[in-house]
Amino acid sequence: MSDQRSMPVPDGLEGDRLDSALARMFGLSRTRAAELVAQGQVRLDGSDTAKSDRVVAGAWLEVNLPPPPTAPSPRPDPVPGLGVVHEDDDIIVIDKPVGVVAHPTVGWSGPTVVEGLLASGVRLSTSGAAERQGIVHRLDANTTGLMVVAKSERAYTVLKAAFRQREVDKGYRTLVQGHPDPLRGTIDAPLDRHPAGDGRFAVVSGGRPSVTHYETVEAFRAASLLDVQLETGRTHQIRVHMAAMRHPCVGDHLYGADPTLAARLGVQRQWLHAAHLAFEHPTERRRVEFTSDHPADLHRALEILRED
Repeated sequence: MSDQRSMPVPDGLEGDRLDSALARMFGLSRTRAAELVAQGQVRLDGSDTAKSDRVVAGAWLEVNLPPPPTAPSPRPDPVPGLGVVHEDDDIIVIDKPVGVVAHPTVGWSGPTVVEGLLASGVRLSTSGAAERQGIVHRLDANTTGLMVVAKSERAYTVLKAAFRQREVDKGYRTLVQGHPDPLRGTIDAPLDRHPAGDGRFAVVSGGRPSVTHYETVEAFRAASLLDVQLETGRTHQIRVHMAAMRHPCVGDHLYGADPTLAARLGVQRQWLHAAHLAFEHPTERRRVEFTSDHPADLHRALEILRED
């Protein structure tokens, strides 16, 4: 069953192409938005439309959105390299390897944290969506490092609230191109989906508030190793903020990294690792803290830079 939406065009989209405006309003790709227009599923002020029409603020928009695709249900499936850092009756803290996402999702056929834990016999919280058992925060597929997963229902509720209220300390290490100026600082820039609708995110006026603190730990000729602390946890936040400073994460080709440097360092993904995680235990009410060393591929890249 389609989802019928009726609303005025927001002021901030005045003059945008219709397909671009739809993509920004409903989180669609521009291709999918253009298909809806071509199928006659979009009307402006009661009239048929074309994807290249320019929208006017306040015009009445009517859209029939298709039902969202359903994520596959999780099934036990072993994940090699999924390390357990800590486990008790309420939580499990894991060290996620590269190439693994948090939970099953539409379009992903690779390994997931949820399925790997289920295959290991770990009982996870069933709160939330069925495919997201126990998941209270996520890392990108090619970002390695620490994740906490809820085993009990109480832990799920408390941890979700702690992440939402920014009570969890999330520390990352990233190797970026060049040398940030100043060497330490704060990036406060709102993020939203890239207007191109191609899966990227971008600094966008009116986007969701996003704050990143960084400090240079070690400087090399062509790159800098940074400690990063997140106040917010937006999708691709560190990657987008660093790229916006013109210092993309090494190996992050999606956001403009130099492929030559990545090849020289043997880096085949963004150099980004969740190295520190601290929060109040959801049932024991004591502060717990966990750390993770750089995985082998990231460590080797640093060795090459230090040998230069």
